[in-house]
Amino acid sequence: MAIPDFQSVMLPVLRFCGDGKEHTNKDAVECLASEFRLTPEEKKEYLPSGRQRVFDNRIAWARAYLKMALLIENTRRGVFRITERGRRVLKEQPEKLNLAYLRRFPEFADNRISQQQKALSSREDDEDIQEKKTPRELLDEAYMILRANLAEELLSQLKAASPAFFEKVAIDVLVRMGYGGSVKEVEAAVTGKSGDEGIDGVIKEDRLGLDVIYVQAKRWASTVSRPEIQKFAGALQGKRARKGVFITTSDFSKSAREYVSAIESKIILVDGRQLVEFMIDFEVGVSSEGSYELKRLDSDYFEEG
Repeated sequence: MAIPDFQSVMLPVLRFCGDGKEHTNKDAVECLASEFRLTPEEKKEYLPSGRQRVFDNRIAWARAYLKMALLIENTRRGVFRITERGRRVLKEQPEKLNLAYLRRFPEFADNRISQQQKALSSREDDEDIQEKKTPRELLDEAYMILRANLAEELLSQLKAASPAFFEKVAIDVLVRMGYGGSVKEVEAAVTGKSGDEGIDGVIKEDRLGLDVIYVQAKRWASTVSRPEIQKFAGALQGKRARKGVFITTSDFSKSAREYVSAIESKIILVDGRQLVEFMIDFEVGVSSEGSYELKRLDSDYFEEG
């Protein structure tokens, strides 16, 4: 039979991990390839990029969407298992799982970060709408959903990492953004100041060191509230400093954001979602899998005379 699309694979993937045990993507591919009776040629078929097999890719995307809806969870890198919500869904015995079904879960909608993604999920359910999209629109929307999935994977990795590793990530991002000079200089500045009155480190704002920025990097699961930011602001005042950056894996409360907008010191709050966007933009912890160069007609070239 033909290789199933990723939505057709969703329910079989959930059933596969319904035993409650931990599984890998390789386990799922081997089991479901047999369930769908794929031929050896179909199992070996690659995407046009030649970097990944088609069926492996569709299993991975089915997993990504199930994770967004909290039907499965990653227990560690490359390993997943069903959640209690996933078990409840299986008990309902749905005929199929697809994007329309997953949109009933609020977390799934929240994870679909951009309007482009929402448009894409609607488009996949309506072929008439799909035909009205230009190839460029389809390409842009596909890029946005790939980026959003990468951001979710990065954030999951950061939350599972050690505090020391998270500090390293913060260092790498700041250096790639042009602050502090070399990684060695920033690393020495940050780790050397750890625990100093609520300040994790001090870095140069520019390579010449005309001004400095105080940094706090915290791998937290709960929302960072106003008292924590007040503590950081107080530490800045104690150093007669004017600028600071507070980086976390979680997010900031409304009162915390209102506080930094009202004080004289300039404090930038970088939450987990913004941090992973920086990681993608400045290529920290990510690598290029492929690139597609779009070209257009050069009208000037064809002008005669």
